[in-house]
Amino acid sequence: MSSIYQDIILDHYRNPRNHGTIAHPTHQAKALNASCGDKLQMDIIIKNDIILDVKFSGVGCAISQAAASLLTETVAKKPVTEVLVLEPQDVLTLLGVPLSPSRIKCALLSLETLKKTLNSQKTA
Repeated sequence: MSSIYQDIILDHYRNPRNHGTIAHPTHQAKALNASCGDKLQMDIIIKNDIILDVKFSGVGCAISQAAASLLTETVAKKPVTEVLVLEPQDVLTLLGVPLSPSRIKCALLSLETLKKTLNSQKTA
């Protein structure tokens, strides 16, 4: 693992960006990586097709938590239509390191949760 990317992953794991919950999100969903137990929830506020705010919470390994932190930084203030076309490779590129197949599932949990969140509305 490249030292600079390892440092970035550890920094996002130890100091996650956009970690927490939103009191009244317009969209919310949860996802689970059953193979390792990582869990994520995303809360999003969307207005006029723009992601105004995004937060994630949950538990998991350094890869899953860092990926969620990096991904939420990337999608904040972006149009939903632009975010919905993100591919798994986009998340892997954000992480910048080669991953084993089991770690790829950890990394992609954030993308799965994000897309699930964007496709479901929060109920009051």
